[in-house]
Amino acid sequence: MNPSIAADIATVQSISAVPSILQVVAEITGLRFVCVARVTEDSWTSCAVLDKIDFGMNPGDELDVDTTFCKEVRSSNTAIIIDHVSESAQYRDHHTPKIYGFESYFSIPLYRTDGEYFGTLCGLDPKSANLSEEKTVATMTLFAELISRQLDAEKRLHDSQTALLNERETAELREQFIAVLGHDLRTPLASIINGADLLSKKSLDQSIEPVVNRILRSGQRISKLVDDVLDFARGRMGGGVPLKVERVDDLGSDLRHLIDELQSAYPKQEIRFDLAINDEIVCDRERIAQLFSNLLTNALVHGSPDQAIDVHANTHDGIFELSIINGGPMIAADKMLRLFQPYWRGTARNPSAGLGLGLYIATEIAHSHGGKLSATSENEAIKFTFVMPLATKSSVTVLN
Repeated sequence: MNPSIAADIATVQSISAVPSILQVVAEITGLRFVCVARVTEDSWTSCAVLDKIDFGMNPGDELDVDTTFCKEVRSSNTAIIIDHVSESAQYRDHHTPKIYGFESYFSIPLYRTDGEYFGTLCGLDPKSANLSEEKTVATMTLFAELISRQLDAEKRLHDSQTALLNERETAELREQFIAVLGHDLRTPLASIINGADLLSKKSLDQSIEPVVNRILRSGQRISKLVDDVLDFARGRMGGGVPLKVERVDDLGSDLRHLIDELQSAYPKQEIRFDLAINDEIVCDRERIAQLFSNLLTNALVHGSPDQAIDVHANTHDGIFELSIINGGPMIAADKMLRLFQPYWRGTARNPSAGLGLGLYIATEIAHSHGGKLSATSENEAIKFTFVMPLATKSSVTVLN
């Protein structure tokens, strides 16, 4: 492999935001293969890949550039977006879809800030997808611009070989890009969710109703992903998770509601619970619910499906204590140390679920409440425990 291309692959791999970008692009478009490719006049090389269709591509793998659309994107400096290859007069007889067997496709050019062409952000799927909608195109273009800026930041850092930016400052810059992106995504997402919700309340044809419900669920899932990324960015930049603290005397009902919701989502998994919350708690109700939901979802996804999950919550001696126990093989000590790190996921029955930020965000919520989240693994059981004081810090304003 050309050394300069190998260096470009390493540059893309070093950008921590890229896996999240590929995941969110896949969620927004519905495509199951998304990648960042380095494209020259005579070569096509993958730099980062999300592959849910067993396309067989890994970072560093090459394709014959003449068999790809990316060569056309490079020569024309124009994106190619195809909803339905079979319905496209321009592309239905093209050799590229026939070679790779896809029905939907996009390829958006990536540049360095000096205008030098780098490659493409591209994706494909054997199934058709509505990629050419204005909001979808705008979002994918924004992601491509984000990657382009990060490529330039990494190149400047490498070329200068100075301490202009230390490791933390570089990470903060990346998370700022994510935060800006998440903020810009919220408005179109809200329009999609509100529109789907409005349609779901009307009398619809039976063939349309499932589509509307799918749009609503997908929009809500994407919104959750964006919220997770924003919380992650705030935590990484030192701002912590923002709280709206109030006096809560019915937290048990919130936890019970979440248990019912997740039990419906995982009907085959038994959830046993003992809620004895007898004191008022000063906290952010929604954030504690988010922490609990992340922990319980983690237990449902990673725990042994044939063993019940036990939930305990109580107040005693001036503290609120919450624990969730699920069955499963003992976790090695080195993996226990990584449980609360962002983007880290253990073995799950559904490995594509989420971005691997749930436990990290739960930890940030715990810290913001002056509490602590810990985990133990013994006797083929994994236990997560959250402990916080009933009274909040004096520096936090309590809403009445």
